[in-house]
Amino acid sequence: MPLEIRRIIIFTSNMDAMTRFYRDVVGLKALADEADWKEFGAGGCNIALHRGKSTRGGRPPKIAFYAADVAAARATLVGRGAVMGKVASGRAIDLCDGKDPDGNPFQISSRR
Repeated sequence: MPLEIRRIIIFTSNMDAMTRFYRDVVGLKALADEADWKEFGAGGCNIALHRGKSTRGGRPPKIAFYAADVAAARATLVGRGAVMGKVASGRAIDLCDGKDPDGNPFQISSRR
């Protein structure tokens, strides 16, 4: 069950300005352009914008690991002591959120 860091998710309530910044100022290539989700190619790890309330220092970025089989990856991690939520499915992807020992969020996702 090898996990790969696929993207860093940044929550924002200012999607338009953040999109312009990462696309036009930083110069990243847009890979996904949905109403609540924008994703940009940034080398080996993408940057994604997710519409949601962001409080400086109050909602840290989320590291998202790719796994083809999210349920199997979740079971392996839980067996190793990880704290994980339930697998959720929607929009042709499966995902499962967890927290590291400091409470920082991470996710296993089948989103390529």
